[in-house]
Formats: sequence, structure tokens, C-alpha cells
Amino acid sequence: MKTRFLARFILLLVACAFLSPVFSQTSAYSVHFLDYQKSLPKVSEMLLRKEDTLMKQFHARQLTWPARYVYIRSFKYDSEMEVWVKNKQSDKFKLFKTYKICALAGSLGPKRMAGDYQVPEGFYCINEFNPKSQYHLSLGLNYPNASDKLLCDLSQPGGNIYIHGSCVTTGCIPITDGQIEELYVLAAYAKDLGQDFIPVHIFPVNFNNPRSVAYLNKFLQQFGEYTAFEKSMRNAFYYFEENRQIPPVVVNDKGEYVIADVAAPASVEPKSDMSRVSKKLSHPEQPISDEALSKSVDKLPLYPGGNDAYKTFIDKLSASMVKELDPGQSKAFVLVEYIIDENGKTIYANAISGGNEQMNQKIEDAFTAMGLWTPAVRQGKNVPIKLKQTLMVEAQ
Repeated sequence: MKTRFLARFILLLVACAFLSPVFSQTSAYSVHFLDYQKSLPKVSEMLLRKEDTLMKQFHARQLTWPARYVYIRSFKYDSEMEVWVKNKQSDKFKLFKTYKICALAGSLGPKRMAGDYQVPEGFYCINEFNPKSQYHLSLGLNYPNASDKLLCDLSQPGGNIYIHGSCVTTGCIPITDGQIEELYVLAAYAKDLGQDFIPVHIFPVNFNNPRSVAYLNKFLQQFGEYTAFEKSMRNAFYYFEENRQIPPVVVNDKGEYVIADVAAPASVEPKSDMSRVSKKLSHPEQPISDEALSKSVDKLPLYPGGNDAYKTFIDKLSASMVKELDPGQSKAFVLVEYIIDENGKTIYANAISGGNEQMNQKIEDAFTAMGLWTPAVRQGKNVPIKLKQTLMVEAQ
């Protein structure tokens, strides 16, 4: 019975999200990987600066340098990335460090098409080391993975998802230059020691944070289609919390992640109401029904000036909203949905959750005042489409 059950599934990314196997140190590729990296002037110089610092940090945390196994967990809403390490397959992972993600694009939920500014959610691994990145250094992720290929827009699933430096993003995971240098070195050593697939699991929220869980639950009230996806992410999170080992993940024939159910501790369930998460009680009326909106397009709409100009618009708007934070509040994530019609005009913007009433109204006004976009195109015709964007409003 068990054999027949497992036969209905495919392993996700071979070893990426499943229990990482031990790879031979004598393979030609792994033996020469770090030597090759050291042959690159930029990496060689970085290694001279970072290795001693990392060794001291490991020693201070009673960890063995260098780590043979690295595991990365990223939390979108919390803007955090955890780096876990160990040195034997049978060991439990130990937390090395938590990095702050310094920019955010898109909203909660998985990535489903190119150009949607969405950071993926799911189970990935590092498949590229790029020391020549325009964002200082970058580590590529294998998006789209086995699940994404079944659930994404098949014509334009998107790609080129990286963890990188420079603190800018239109769908990647940005950290500071100093942090990407540390992570690059850690990952390079682990790969050289035989960890060909370094897992990177991207969660919607940190499920140990009650306020984050409350925000996610509010999001799911608006977008119930993500409930099953969120449950699989939650189960994977708590599997690791309980075992400190990589959760076993498979993908079924529908593209869904399947992980054994793991009960969440009662202490992390949100106990307060949602009034602090969103104070907006009414929404603007949507002028076009969801049925009339295009769900799939051949070409996504383009902000006037392109993606970099859109990122600048979001950054400036987020910064201008800091003064609208409630007393004692230091951060808010505001989820906005908006419609670009067939003429490229923003005809609707709705701050669904995350801010107070005054902040939400100002954000909606700013979105509806955007200039004309290049419209979305489907089968040669301009079509209206609804997009979502998260703004991170944070007092420095």
C-alpha cells in the first residue's frame, strides 16, 4: 500500500527539498568547485576578507567551520532569512544567523507568471553561483520547480530568481552586500564539500510569530484559493521545527506539495483580533468583474519607464507612508490590488489589508494616479488585468 501511494508522486527537485543525500567528496566537480571560485579575482578577494570572520562567528556559536550542510529558510512577510548549518547527515541543524531581507516585491502567495513582481513561495535549491551579478553577488534558485511547472502560466512562468545583494528587487530576495558575501562563502564551502543541492525554502510567514500568522489568516480570507498551498508550507515549517531536519516534500500529479501533517503549538495561534492589522472597513467598488479580467496573458502590463521605475515608485510611496503609521507602530505591510485596463489606465486600487484607514486611502490615491501603463496583451489584443503589490512601510 505504501509503495503504491508513493508511486503516485514525484520527488521534488530530486534532492533539493527531500532529505539531502551525502555526495561523494571525490567527484571531479565538487573537488574543483572552490578552487574555481578562488580563481575569480572578486571571489578570491572576498574569501580573504570573510573566511576569518566567519570562522570566528562559528566558533562563538560553538559550530564547526566550515559547514558541510547549509539550509536556508526565508519568510516573506517577516522580511527575514535564516541560515542553518550542520556537519553530519545525522546531525540536527543549528541556527547560524538570521539576515534581514531589505526589500520586498509582490504579495503573499506563490509566483505564477513572469513579470508579476512576485517572490516565489515553495521549496527550491541553489543552482547557480554568480560572482558577476549586477547586484554584487547572487545565488540562483531553481524556479520554476516541479510544482511551478504544473501550476504556473506555461507560456510565461518567469525565472531568474536569485538571493542577491544591493537591497533592490522586482521578485528576488535581496540582502545587504556584506550578508550576501557571507552566504556566498558558506554555500561555496558546502558545495565544495559535497552538498550539491542547498535547499532554500521560502515561506509566506514565520509561523512562530503570532502577528504574522494573524496577517496570513486575514490574507487567506481574501484569497482562499491559497489555503491548501499555505497548509503544505505550514506543515513543512513545523516538521523542521520538530525534527531540525529538512522536511520530506513530494509533488503530486496536480502540482501540489505534500508533507505529513504536523500540529502547530497552541502558543503560536493568534489570540488578538485583526484590528491592528487592517483598520479599513470599506472597499472601493471594483469597476470590472473578476470574470471579465484576464487570468492569463501573453504579455504583462509595463509601468511607464519600466520595472526599475516601478520599483522607484513603490520605494518612494512606502517611505512617504511612514508618517501614517499608528503611534507605537514601527512597521506595516500593506497589500494592494489594482486593475490596469485595456488602455493602460489604473481604474481601481484597493488596499486590502495591512494599514490604517488614512494610510490605505493615500496608497489607493497614489496607485490610481499612476501614469499610463503599456497594457497587457492576450492573443494580440489589449486586455484588463488585476495585479497585487505589497508595500513595506517601516520606520528607520
